[in-house]
Amino acid sequence: MRRTGLDYAAQRENAEIVGFVDIYEEAAKAMAAKRGLDVPVFTSLGEALAVTEANLVFDVTIPASHKEIVTTALRAGCDVFGEKPMAESYEDALEIVELSQATGKRYAIMQNRRYLKQIRALREVLRSGSIGQVGSLHADFFIGAHFGGFRDAMESPLIVDMAIHTFDQARFISGADPVSVYCHEYNPPGSWYKGNASAVCIFEMSDGSVYTYRGSWCAEGLNTSWEADWRITGSEGSVRWDGQSMPYGERANPDKPDGFIREQFRIESENTWHGAEGHPGCLDEMFAALEEGRPAETDSLDNIKSVNMVFGAVRSAKLGQKVML
Repeated sequence: MRRTGLDYAAQRENAEIVGFVDIYEEAAKAMAAKRGLDVPVFTSLGEALAVTEANLVFDVTIPASHKEIVTTALRAGCDVFGEKPMAESYEDALEIVELSQATGKRYAIMQNRRYLKQIRALREVLRSGSIGQVGSLHADFFIGAHFGGFRDAMESPLIVDMAIHTFDQARFISGADPVSVYCHEYNPPGSWYKGNASAVCIFEMSDGSVYTYRGSWCAEGLNTSWEADWRITGSEGSVRWDGQSMPYGERANPDKPDGFIREQFRIESENTWHGAEGHPGCLDEMFAALEEGRPAETDSLDNIKSVNMVFGAVRSAKLGQKVML
């Protein structure tokens, strides 16, 4: 994430790196040297902001540090571009949103999976009414990820550190927000995580649809894409997206309404997204929002709804019951 942010900033004419901050000073010095940047390094963000007079902070720290980093930056008059999740609890995330509102400074979160031509095409299929009214969205996410480090020690590594991507995708695709959730999380045999690396979630959404999530971060073999494997059913048809190829669907032929299994015709999707994809696409939107004086598409005001899905799922799993969001 550090490399991605630095690569992106280097190619912008209106962005300049003015300092590095790391709790390990040598790490900051090494990064500055590696990038060929003659900038000061610090072990304190507050000191860095006072010395450099920066107006934007890239937060690429671990989740446990996000609240401290973001609130320090906002209070110092800086906007922040950060990694997910916003915080380690819903209450902390709400506090950050309130501070962003109070200071008038923006906190935008990296949700790079919104910026893919395939997911944009999928959203357009649903918006067009090609499959009628959406009744359910289903996402499978199965990856055998051997990170090491902090994720291996987290209590709920899949839900807290990763599922927000897929949850946010569901909101983006459907245009609906969560109403309730039931979640069962567990740690299956063979897992190398200390906490629960697998989960099944059922969300009721604001448009009356149901979104289900099945996921594992310790699934060896037959892995899905990082963007998940999707099936969406509507009143008149269905659409599939494997997270990599262009989505496609089928719709019942209205001219042949009879038959136990009705005749279907194929629905093709079209590429309507011509911007950058992935991290650069999200960063393009973040910078454009600052320049235009508006919230970014992934501003904390919106992302808090995806965060609510994450910590609502964790709460449901602990209680063993559906919880309202």
